[in-house]
Amino acid sequence: MFPSVSSLVRLLPRGTRSGGCMWSQCRSISVKPGGLNPKAIPPRYLGQPSPFTHPHLLKQGEVTPGLSQTEYELRRHQLASLIEAQAERLGLSSSANNHLAIVLSHPTRYMSNDIPYPFHQNQDFLYLSGFLEPDSALVLHGRGRPDQAILFVPRRDPGRELWDGPRSGKDGAASLTGIERVHSIEELGVVLKSLKGTHLWYDSSQPAHSGLHQAHVCPALEAGPTPHSLRPLIHSLRALKSPAEVALMQEAGRITAQAFRRTMALSRGEVDEAVLFAKFDFENRIHGANFLAYPPVVAGGNRANTLHYINNNQIIKDGEMVLLDGGCEYFGYVSDITRTWPVNGKFSPPQAELYEAVLEVQRSCLPLCSPGVSLDHIYSTMLSLLGRQLKRLSVLKASTSDAEAAKAARRFCPHHVGHYLGMDVHDTPELSRSQPLQPGMVITIEPGLYISEDNDQAPKHFRGLGVRIEDDVVIRDTGGPLILSSDAPKTVTDVEWACAQR
Repeated sequence: MFPSVSSLVRLLPRGTRSGGCMWSQCRSISVKPGGLNPKAIPPRYLGQPSPFTHPHLLKQGEVTPGLSQTEYELRRHQLASLIEAQAERLGLSSSANNHLAIVLSHPTRYMSNDIPYPFHQNQDFLYLSGFLEPDSALVLHGRGRPDQAILFVPRRDPGRELWDGPRSGKDGAASLTGIERVHSIEELGVVLKSLKGTHLWYDSSQPAHSGLHQAHVCPALEAGPTPHSLRPLIHSLRALKSPAEVALMQEAGRITAQAFRRTMALSRGEVDEAVLFAKFDFENRIHGANFLAYPPVVAGGNRANTLHYINNNQIIKDGEMVLLDGGCEYFGYVSDITRTWPVNGKFSPPQAELYEAVLEVQRSCLPLCSPGVSLDHIYSTMLSLLGRQLKRLSVLKASTSDAEAAKAARRFCPHHVGHYLGMDVHDTPELSRSQPLQPGMVITIEPGLYISEDNDQAPKHFRGLGVRIEDDVVIRDTGGPLILSSDAPKTVTDVEWACAQR
């Protein structure tokens, strides 16, 4: 999914991971498997899959598929270290100071009356707890360093569970997450008052759960200090993926790549965008995805030049191309891939020429995805390369200087080259794209060229064509970037071959 060109907060300094340990500038932390005193999972359905009810999805010791209690515990310790370090930078550090951090879940949201939307957890809360139920909260507290966790969850209620399904309750939540201290959510306000933090870490301007914020957190805010923002610290952690997270994203990329192959194979001359949408959705879900990561763009012909086109309800004519920007979510982690292809299976000469221009730029940008290079630097490179391609295609005059061509390229590609990717499509939005990339980051690389049918300055044979090519990329120390979407057809030959399959 194409990104905007704005950027926000820089990544905060943090420790590195190695073999289950995280080494901080402040102190060393080691969380080893077996150190969490695991409790037996109750032999019943909880509010989310467990190793008892879903052994095909979760191994013993995992909170969510692929992610263990140890990994979630490590994340909470890493956040505690970042809070400790940030407090030192702000002049708040003292072993006598109590730090209190609050992260709320999302509520259930309703489309009408008592019909709920499918629930989607607050990613920051999920990242730290692995708990998937609404109306919950995580509190971290401690002197000097908030490394003690308390989880608040909905209480068991047979009446509500009859309608909404089982809840984990305190015992189920404790055994599944490995967090030893678990309270009912109704106790949140009382516990917050009893902890009396000297320094509060909470994002009060954009509360994830307005009901819990008003009922339980606001009284603590009124009686306590002005809170410090927690979101930038969490996002600096989320930006760097562990091997387990990369494995989940590899599977999300694999599922979506094969969905592209099968959707291309369905293209036969004139086709409805809704049919391609349905095929893409089906192929993602039938091969293991939980659902699509976002409403996909399925834009035929000139509609590819409307960047936010998601109506997906028009007929794509024989001879036109379709731009499909889509991805799936796989147990909390997403893919985001774009491919453009001719619905009749064969690129026309002008389509192939424009497509090859974008492909050449994309291929030139991928090797730049390495530690120390920023997304903004890759964006500047993309504009320069697109400018040269526009001159070669005679969209711009050959006499146009490289600097003017790069500036003009913004008109034909009005979005950034990429964005961070992870638990969300435009992941960790608190992070600036001007900061150097680090090993473990995952980004997209997605140059495009969009020439509207009413652009009378462009050669006539390019008018009405829009092309974007997007891959998902893991930044690595050695071996070059890892392309998570490499199975999705991308060359002209591979795309045409995929379209020819039955």
